[in-house]
Amino acid sequence: MKGYFLTCFSIIWVFFLSACAGTSGSADIITPAKQVIERQIGERVKGISFQYIEPVDGKETFEIDAKAGVLTLKGSSTVSLCYAFHTYLKEGCQAMKTWGGEHASLPAEWPDYSLRKQTTPYEYRYFLNVCTYGYTTPYWDWSRWEKEIDWMALRGVNMPLATVASEAIAERVWLRMGLTKEEIREFFTAPAHLPWHRMGNLNTWDGPLTDAWQEGQIELQHHIINRMRELGMEPIAPAFAGFVPMAFAKKHAEVDFKHLEWGGFEDRFNAYVLPPDSPFFEEIGKLFVEEWEKEFGKNTFYLSDSFNEMRLPVAKNDVEGKHKLLAQYGESIYRSITAGNPDAVWVTQGWTFGYQHDFWDKASLQALLSRVPDDKMVIVDLGNDYPKWVWGTEQTWKVQDGFYGKKWIFSYVPNFGGKTPMTGDLQMYASSSAEALHTEGHGNLIGFGSAPEGLENNEVVYELLADMGWTDRPIHLDQWMPVYCKARYGAYPQPMKEAWDKFRKTAYSCLYSYPRFTWQTVIPDTLRISKIDTSEEFLRGVEQFLSCADSLKSSPLYVNDALEYAAHYVAAKADKLYTRALDEDASGNKVAARKSLEEAVGLLLQVDRLLASHPLYRLEEWVKLARNSGTTPEEKDAYEANAKRLITTWGGIQEDYAARFWSGLIKDYYIPRMQRYFSPDRDKLDEWEEEWIQTPWKNTTIPFDHPLEEAIKMVNATLE
Repeated sequence: MKGYFLTCFSIIWVFFLSACAGTSGSADIITPAKQVIERQIGERVKGISFQYIEPVDGKETFEIDAKAGVLTLKGSSTVSLCYAFHTYLKEGCQAMKTWGGEHASLPAEWPDYSLRKQTTPYEYRYFLNVCTYGYTTPYWDWSRWEKEIDWMALRGVNMPLATVASEAIAERVWLRMGLTKEEIREFFTAPAHLPWHRMGNLNTWDGPLTDAWQEGQIELQHHIINRMRELGMEPIAPAFAGFVPMAFAKKHAEVDFKHLEWGGFEDRFNAYVLPPDSPFFEEIGKLFVEEWEKEFGKNTFYLSDSFNEMRLPVAKNDVEGKHKLLAQYGESIYRSITAGNPDAVWVTQGWTFGYQHDFWDKASLQALLSRVPDDKMVIVDLGNDYPKWVWGTEQTWKVQDGFYGKKWIFSYVPNFGGKTPMTGDLQMYASSSAEALHTEGHGNLIGFGSAPEGLENNEVVYELLADMGWTDRPIHLDQWMPVYCKARYGAYPQPMKEAWDKFRKTAYSCLYSYPRFTWQTVIPDTLRISKIDTSEEFLRGVEQFLSCADSLKSSPLYVNDALEYAAHYVAAKADKLYTRALDEDASGNKVAARKSLEEAVGLLLQVDRLLASHPLYRLEEWVKLARNSGTTPEEKDAYEANAKRLITTWGGIQEDYAARFWSGLIKDYYIPRMQRYFSPDRDKLDEWEEEWIQTPWKNTTIPFDHPLEEAIKMVNATLE
């Protein structure tokens, strides 16, 4: 009888646990969602009711209902529950938590909110870019990563890129292939340049890596992968793309390696790639997947890109040879991944198909895809914003007939290099993906996402894109913008509306690849043309935004944006003066040039102090993260130098590519560099830049006591 009682009790307990998880036999989607939300609002999470509901036609769905102070969130997945909460915060509470802070004074009782049900049209919502791991995250610790994964979950992301610790896994593979640790370490770049190493663009630069780095990255990736999986996300892991250490190429002279070129670097920094018919390709690729899964567990999606922004090693006019080689590479990459895991799916970035559209005609892409099963490949059509604004072409998915039956993800690249000025086409972001869903010939479109190279900028863009991941219809910005502003700032007064109307017509009506001021590049960059909106209409918008200060000065996110917009306003005035100084110098009028330069510097010093109060736009945080990643004084200095190099001289032909509009960088790098250009030591500019990179930096900028007041004074003082 006692055993019977225990058996019955056990059955009841199992059913109870299943009910808590959402449905009998389902995974617990509720507990991790509650934990995400608890990290945002603390004990208030206890007042929320969570319920599981079934997906709709296999797609994630959620419902929100708030009545008489009771908030109920229903969802079919963890991230759908998180996104439901984010939506309720924004629409029901006029609150928001962002990269730069929060406007989240929650009412004592949950406000009423009419029942809302929403289903995503996409199987996956993708996020991150290979280059994000250089321009934003190279020195992040787990504390910062935890916040970012929460940010993703709250915006419904369920397919993030996860490439941390790639080199630690690669090192194990190359040791098994007979190389020494010294030979392997010579292959790797320093941390901030690793994305380009992973894509085969760059080796050795600013390296090598240390034991402490490799071990720390393994530990960090365990935290990242465990949390992503806990939240029901499908991380994309790194796979082998054919690039080998120089020592491996020397040991195997019998193999016809191709030496590629990229970025204006010397040969010794460029990649060696295996020919696709080499038996090493599958052997090494199999080891990459096996070693990764031995450490982090079984995975489904693996990223491999063999020719990112590089030419195929084949004679230019040999069309037949080109197609044959592409087919072989496609087959070899696919087989090398599935040799390690037969259930794996090859993921590839579609960036290069648009960026090098002359090379990747229809027949060439079809050749690459021809020997890969349709259900075993996902193409991330990375830059759907660039054909319109940069390449002057049609969107790649249209040119390539929906990618010929392969699964693909509609994505944008809203940011290059982590540059911070306002830029992006809000109307396109609010409509283009929905149009693709309803366009005949869109093929096997399974996902939506964004792949910014740099995070922590242009937050309005990412909030809009998060919402686009959950609808198959265009978003009406006239209706969306008041909701966004009330959630971000707490109100949407008439001057605010007029300001955002102007922003939408100017800075947020187009995408600039290189939004930089001339003073950030010393002289105009003729390789990558800088463009930034400093139009009179944009400047009037800043003035109207600042006119809301009396009523919104207690809103932290309003203050953040006010400081940023005012800083851009004054920096634009400085840019005119600096450009005048260049013109005067070129015409031989040295006295006038010096006067214009001094006026520009005076304004920029004020801008630097203003941005010292902004939570995101400060060199201090970038350097601190880098130094904290080191375990010895030597490592700390090396990581700081590497972090500073990436955002200044970079390497090769990439100087000023990642120009940041940051306090500390303006005062201690851009201004002295401008002054040196106008001095007798102009020809020693490169030496000064390298000295600045190698010298540990100390912040000497003193923030204003009342930065918002100073921002308004600065703008008023420069009114024309």
